[in-house]
Amino acid sequence: MKKLKKFYCKASFVFAVCVLFFTIAYSFASPPTVYASADTTTEADTEADYNDETNGIHISINNDEGSVSAPIRILLLLTILSLAPSILIMLTSYTRIIIVLHFLRTAIGTQTAPPNQVLIGLALFLTFFIMWPTFEQINTTVIKPLDEGTITTEQVFELAEIPFREFMEKHTQTKDLQLFIDISGETYESYDEVPFTTLVPAFIISELRAAFIMGFLIYIPFIVIDMVVASVLMSMGMMMLPPTTISLPFKILLFILADGWNLVIANLVQTFY
Repeated sequence: MKKLKKFYCKASFVFAVCVLFFTIAYSFASPPTVYASADTTTEADTEADYNDETNGIHISINNDEGSVSAPIRILLLLTILSLAPSILIMLTSYTRIIIVLHFLRTAIGTQTAPPNQVLIGLALFLTFFIMWPTFEQINTTVIKPLDEGTITTEQVFELAEIPFREFMEKHTQTKDLQLFIDISGETYESYDEVPFTTLVPAFIISELRAAFIMGFLIYIPFIVIDMVVASVLMSMGMMMLPPTTISLPFKILLFILADGWNLVIANLVQTFY
């Protein structure tokens, strides 16, 4: 498993380097043509003058309205993709889900079962399930208008912030938000005026608190089983036998009989509705 992880990391790094090299090579190999409508020269003269210049990344200008060339858009897209994991973790329900699942595995005591890949995959699909209305809103208000050309690149970030802001405000506790407002030293008439950079850390703190509370509640029944098994072993004089060795099958049995996965996932998802 460790060799597979090392190979996956190396393969991901090599793929990222290849994509970056291909993007840079493409941007210098096929630069877009620059036209300026305010110029009195013809298109042929412009192309002739342009052929004498050094190849590179250029921005076309038309009536004082600039448009970003294709290579620059590719670089921006790669930048967004590189930041996508952080955005997914910090601005969605992923943080609470993965922490609760980690607490569940630790409370049962199975160590590597389920493995990290399974927990991460389950957390990702649960995140997509919970955040799907938000993603649909972003697709309707941001992605489709951008493809149709009805909004500019600068408006993308402003419009994409609205759905995430609505989701985070719903699950951010007031005291956490007020904490970062006091730290920043600013005053706002309403929480709708709070900057996005202040809302994000407050949302993360609220998610951590909720996840740890749920983790504590999950731990309670399994701790009871450990205490009972330890007391029985002590009364029998078997002090050298680790209690976790005996309690692990009972904890797995309790989790199966109580339909634990159904209970944990159902209650975890319902905390976002």
